[in-house]
Amino acid sequence: MEDKKCKNCGSVDFAEATDYMPVKPNKMSLQGSNKIYTFCLSCGEVHSIRIEDTTIFKR
Repeated sequence: MEDKKCKNCGSVDFAEATDYMPVKPNKMSLQGSNKIYTFCLSCGEVHSIRIEDTTIFKR
């Protein structure tokens, strides 16, 4: 990870992980995209959440 510093504990050690449930444009949609969490390895504070593929949300 680039130069990040945890606001909670001051650590600079971060990792990324995904959630098991994808984000979908609507309830009936079969297509979804992963949420990617960037979090501090020391305390678990989430630095950011981003959507892996935003193209499924564009009309």
